[in-house]
Order: sequence, then C-alpha cells, then structure tokens
Amino acid sequence: MPLKIVAMEDPVLNLTPMIDVVFNLMIFFMLATHFADLEREFDVDLPEVSAAQPLTSQPDEIVVNVFADGRIVVSEQTLSLAQLQSRLEQARTRFADQAVLVRGDGRGAYQQVMDVLATCHAAGLHNFSLATNVKAQTGAAP
Repeated sequence: MPLKIVAMEDPVLNLTPMIDVVFNLMIFFMLATHFADLEREFDVDLPEVSAAQPLTSQPDEIVVNVFADGRIVVSEQTLSLAQLQSRLEQARTRFADQAVLVRGDGRGAYQQVMDVLATCHAAGLHNFSLATNVKAQTGAAP
C-alpha cells in the first residue's frame, strides 16, 4: 500500500499586526510632538533677572553648639533661642530642606538640647540631627 506524501506548506509570517503597531506608534509620536510645540507657542513675556544664580549644590548644614552652661553658639556667635530661631527661619527661606546639626555637651542639661530642637521645629526645619561620639570598645565583643 503506497503512502501518500503530502507536501508541507511553507511557513508564512503574517506582518499585518506588526505594521499596525508601527503605524499606531508613529501616529502617537507625531501627535505628542505637535502638542509639545503648542506649549511653546503661547506668547509669554518671561521675567529677566540679572544677579540670580542657580543653586548648584545643597548648602552646608548649620552646626549649633550647646554648651554645658547653656550657651548656644552658631558660627562662633553666641545666640539666644529667639536669635537662633530667626537665623534658622532665614536659612529655611533660602533653602527649604536646610540641614541642622545639634552638638550638645554631654555634661549639660538635656533640656537645653531639647529647647534647640524645639526651636528648629518652630523655625520650620525638619532636617536636623544630633551629633555623638562613638566609644572605643576596651574588651572583646560578647
């Protein structure tokens, strides 16, 4: 009994869906660039500034030293809490996320450090931290 051998059809790649997708992408990008050009067509007179410079880097943190006797020193100037708050508010207007480092003397009253932290919060600054020293370990780790 002879076997019938049927010729296999050659595989065919249907390009129609791929062409549809390419055309849809072309239409999308053509419309998107058209809308971007429309934004620039509005006749807006931009203000001119002569002395403005862009902020290229974040300003240094403000270091507040709280001594054991209650003195508050910032940049070698002794300040009261009201003066400190004024200075911090000025710093916040220049840079909203101004960092403050509070260095409290370990022999001083904790209340004085808390007063400085409350002053930072009252000035609208929320990026503040406390400085500490790490003790050297004398014995072996448990």
